[in-house]
Amino acid sequence: MSAHTALIPSVAQLDHWSGHDWQNGVVVNRLSLHDRLTVHTRNSVYEIIVTTPQTSEVLVRGGAFFPEFTPARVAGASLGGSFLKLHGVYPGFQLEIVAGDQSVITTRVRTVVVTAAPERPTMM
Repeated sequence: MSAHTALIPSVAQLDHWSGHDWQNGVVVNRLSLHDRLTVHTRNSVYEIIVTTPQTSEVLVRGGAFFPEFTPARVAGASLGGSFLKLHGVYPGFQLEIVAGDQSVITTRVRTVVVTAAPERPTMM
């Protein structure tokens, strides 16, 4: 290998990301107010409640960093590299959550389940 040759992992290449099938995950800023996500990672379970869909603001509980519901923002999904699928939660990827000045990167997501917010009764 010459001094100018570098090996780049496939997860760091744009082609790897652009060719990925993004159908099996959830984009938080496309959800509705009070929708809930249950995210199982290799090591933890996270409960997430959407509070401001447009900016992916949530309440999150689970794992070592969120023992109780904590205001946060779903930054997105990554493979631990420089690419981030904004506001997404996808099996096989790590979930990146920002709470205050703390950024938490989970172990890889195994499953994500969305439960729609319950309908509120209308006043007559």
